[in-house]
Amino acid sequence: MPSSTIAVSHQDRATLESWTRSSTVSAGQRERALIVLAVADGTGVSGTARTLGVSRPTVIKWRDRFTADGVQGLADLARSGRPKTIDDAQIIAATLDPPPESLAVTHWSTRLLGKRLGISDATVARAWRAYRVQPWRHRTFKFSTDPELEAKVRDVVGLYLDPPRNAIVLCVERSPRSRR
Repeated sequence: MPSSTIAVSHQDRATLESWTRSSTVSAGQRERALIVLAVADGTGVSGTARTLGVSRPTVIKWRDRFTADGVQGLADLARSGRPKTIDDAQIIAATLDPPPESLAVTHWSTRLLGKRLGISDATVARAWRAYRVQPWRHRTFKFSTDPELEAKVRDVVGLYLDPPRNAIVLCVERSPRSRR
């Protein structure tokens, strides 16, 4: 057997073939399955690269990962990155505090709040989008006077970010019209 050919069990082949037809797997996972199947069928590294429109190093990488770890080796590895310095709950809680009068603004902008918290405005915008917070919409966004608000927000956001095992977290919100 040439060094570029690999053996695939019947069970692994069935799994890989199902990935190539599935609409729920990522494009990368589908491509990896196609690479492994082509190499296993004897197409070789260069032929597989040419057929699938990928580089030879890409074919070699996924062939070797499959050889070493089987189907599990085709999963994405955890990527490194700088850990968050502030969580979304802190951003939302800070948004609820009105800006200082010295700024002469009625509400926080992503840039002002980001500068105040020492994070990027994109991080603030991402948190606002995730929780649909829009402080510039004065008719729908209200600052709460509840002194326990930050703790309550942390509890609610915590449930969404890390729900208890086997739990379903639901949010039910009444519209202003239904309160009449």
